[in-house]
Amino acid sequence: MPDSDRTASLMTPAKLAQVQPKAPVSPAAWLNQMASDAGHAHVRRIADLQEDLRAHAQGEDFSSVAGELATLAQALPQLDFGLLQPRGWLARVTGKGRGTGGEFAGQVERIDEALQALQAQNQVLRKKQLQMAGADRALLELDVESRAIEQIIDQGTRWLQDMRNQLKARQSAGGDADARRQIDDDTARCELLVARLKLLRAIASAAQQARQQAQETAARRAALMKTLQRALDADVKEWRADVSAVARSAEGGGPADSLDTAMASHRDLQLCIKQAVADCAELQANETALKEQIAALASHLHAAP
Repeated sequence: MPDSDRTASLMTPAKLAQVQPKAPVSPAAWLNQMASDAGHAHVRRIADLQEDLRAHAQGEDFSSVAGELATLAQALPQLDFGLLQPRGWLARVTGKGRGTGGEFAGQVERIDEALQALQAQNQVLRKKQLQMAGADRALLELDVESRAIEQIIDQGTRWLQDMRNQLKARQSAGGDADARRQIDDDTARCELLVARLKLLRAIASAAQQARQQAQETAARRAALMKTLQRALDADVKEWRADVSAVARSAEGGGPADSLDTAMASHRDLQLCIKQAVADCAELQANETALKEQIAALASHLHAAP
């Protein structure tokens, strides 16, 4: 049957009379097809949107960022400001103070390398975010299609109730063999519609759950991106200005000026990275849940003709 002949809702007898099939079919066969094919256009569109969501979920890979954040979260507490504590006259004479300053500078350099790696991953992530900007439109359309299916379910449920009431009346009235056979055919047709409505409910419910999970995941992504941007734009900049200055001075054997400022900047960066790690863990849990919801929707769609 061509797409133009399909319907997105159950059809009344008047509408059925207006549709001209390519091949002659019996009214019963046509009604059977309509009962088993209700909502086809919406189901097909949801299947397309489900593929878009799947591609979007797979395209957003935060594992690299999570790895860089974990590296930083490990490295930051290892920066030993105790190496910059004032030394006695013997340390100044023997040059041991300069050695500890060099050790501190080495620790700062390793942390800075980890920060550069995080910045690189963040740039890649932001580019992906721009490329996947069409997800919001897909979610909106998914909601529209799901609601359309819910309307079909309501209409089909009313039709089913009316048909069952008629069947009870016809069964009570009795009749010849042809009448009983027609009752059996209509009863079977009701069962076809029951199965179709059950499947449509599962699809509509799974589509809405996937949409809600996608929205929650998008909110988590935005929260993580905001935390990362704040860290990289403000906290990292301050850390480099304050801590690196102390490291250069200590490496040269000079006094560690502005040590309190450097320690405060380091603490702020640690707190921000800790928050980013927590946001990333929550996001990865949401990403996993989203993939599971998409898979559940796909399984219901697979059962639909």
